[in-house]
Amino acid sequence: MKLSTVLIGIVSLACITEPAWTQTMGDEAELERLRVKAEEAIASDDPEGAAMNMGRAALMAKRLGLLSRDNHASVRLYQGAESLFRSQEHGYRAMALFRRAGGQLPASSGVCGSLALAQGSVQRALLDLSSESLPVSLVERATRWRETADDWVIVVAAMITDYQCP
Repeated sequence: MKLSTVLIGIVSLACITEPAWTQTMGDEAELERLRVKAEEAIASDDPEGAAMNMGRAALMAKRLGLLSRDNHASVRLYQGAESLFRSQEHGYRAMALFRRAGGQLPASSGVCGSLALAQGSVQRALLDLSSESLPVSLVERATRWRETADDWVIVVAAMITDYQCP
């Protein structure tokens, strides 16, 4: 009798906790899918599609940060990812605006404003994505996103120069 009660308790506990774990894994997979979709869009010369997907990835990173609010390191990691993805969204949006405006130099204030937002967001990402004091389980992801942020700093600076932004 006691064994069956224990087994029912374990099965009930597994049924209660599994959806939360599955949802987190699902959200992380969705975050990666959106990021890849944005990269594919920019590779296909679709900055508007890339901006839209990076915006969605930023929202998913924010969601993951809120879901892991009891783990400070995870929260910081996802805040850094959100800032990085917002920066990329702003950068891709600047590309789309520049094209829509006819590609005339110097770029409009809207394009330059988007690039300024991209620059500010990537700087926040760099601070949050340092792998210092992170658990081993998060270091690989933080390192990968940090490298992307380091590269993105160069891209944004080049866009500011190319578009002749002040």
